[in-house]
Amino acid sequence: MGTIGSGRSTTGNKFIAAYNRRSPNDSFTQGLYLQKDIYYIFSAWVQITEGDEAVVAAISYSRNSRKIIGSVIPQTGCWSMMKGGFVLDISTPAELYFETNNTNTELWVDSVSLQPFTKNQWRKHQLKKTNQLRKSKLRLHVFNKDGLNIQGAHIILNQMKPAFHLGCGIALTILDNKDYQKWFSSRFTAMTFDNEMKWYFTEQTQGEENYTISDAMFEFAEQNGISVRGHNILWDNIEQNPKWVQPLSGRDLVHYSIQRMGSVMSRYSGRVIGWDVLNENLHFNFFEDNIGPNASAVFYKIAQALDPETHRFLNEYNTLEYPEDLASIPSKYIKKVQEIRSFPGNEDMVVAIGLQGHFQRPNIPYIRACLDTLGAMNMPIWLTELTVDQKQPNQAEYLEEIMREVYSHRAVEGMIVWSGWKPTGCREMCLTDNQFKNLPAGDVVDKLINEWRTKKLEGVTDENGVFQCQIVKGLYNVTIEHPKTGEIIQREISVTRKNTEDIFVLL
Repeated sequence: MGTIGSGRSTTGNKFIAAYNRRSPNDSFTQGLYLQKDIYYIFSAWVQITEGDEAVVAAISYSRNSRKIIGSVIPQTGCWSMMKGGFVLDISTPAELYFETNNTNTELWVDSVSLQPFTKNQWRKHQLKKTNQLRKSKLRLHVFNKDGLNIQGAHIILNQMKPAFHLGCGIALTILDNKDYQKWFSSRFTAMTFDNEMKWYFTEQTQGEENYTISDAMFEFAEQNGISVRGHNILWDNIEQNPKWVQPLSGRDLVHYSIQRMGSVMSRYSGRVIGWDVLNENLHFNFFEDNIGPNASAVFYKIAQALDPETHRFLNEYNTLEYPEDLASIPSKYIKKVQEIRSFPGNEDMVVAIGLQGHFQRPNIPYIRACLDTLGAMNMPIWLTELTVDQKQPNQAEYLEEIMREVYSHRAVEGMIVWSGWKPTGCREMCLTDNQFKNLPAGDVVDKLINEWRTKKLEGVTDENGVFQCQIVKGLYNVTIEHPKTGEIIQREISVTRKNTEDIFVLL
């Protein structure tokens, strides 16, 4: 079990310490009684004396069940914040403990906190955050050429597009299916192609590039005012590369990889809202193994040069979904971003955060903790491939819980539901049947689309020439009619950032 003691930090705080450790879980424990369906938020300050192994906090309960509730990779000799959370479907006694695979290090822990919330309390706070973040008070000031306020001007406000992108994966089947096109274009403001932009799709045979299908999908998107995410340029999983690329290494791999980047990025530069530069490069390392440890950083630098105005994303799975997968925990994600930005020329680069989100049963408190940790980097965050396994009997309920939690977080700018329709069915989650009638998951998405938009508003300016309303942030078309002359003007206005937006209109 090792030895348990205490120490005192340079600031005078007393902490608990485990040393003379022989196994990863040689540390201290705390007995708890945990309640069913309570959302628990966890935090602690952690320090190790050597090494760079992850430290995890876990609970053991009910017949040897174990759940990781938080993790961090501490910097040796520095206190690091660990955040996490969990919810259980039983009430049970439990033990909280810490572990790390590095048995040579002492493990120090301070200021452990475990805060319980009922689902009602959680949702109330979630709704408050959502309204503060996603809505704005709009004040339209209408005046004439003499600077006098115009009372009684008739205002019509129509939202053209919300500021928050809510999109969906899309399959090539949309190209020749009018029903699919109508269903998709009436709902979503963003899309990601399932496979049709990937290297193995556009260049199956070396030297024979074919962008016919992705070009047609871009044409559909642009005709309907739908933004496209660039997914993906390169993929660090060897199995997800063209067969002819897989045996390459060294200079040959560098040459053809850069050629691929130049090809796809020059074709679609300025037409996408984000690039997944090197997909899943926390879990896989094909390019690093065959080119060198700085392969990721070099590719991100090249991507910045080819399309400097578009965000470059890391895109990974299990960061939100599966705390037990230590390959992609938030601190590993942060470490990778820091590695990319430490490469010469990348110091000021925005490396946006793509979180895939392929869920079984979601751990909502853990999702919030992860978003808090990653959000502290002040980089844009997207949920890029959201699914809930269709084998889950509560799929629609879980999907709504995830979407509401993610939408309520200040760091998240967009969300893609991963559900490209195919007549043969969907691999993980379908929103619609083959007649484009919504399934329960599709009903959830439609409900939230409608809730997260402002419908047509009408009113008149008051005695101060002001029309005031609360609206979802986004792009609007406003029509203003003079109360006496009947003169009508139309303007596009953008309400995206401030909690209160004052816009002045000359009529």
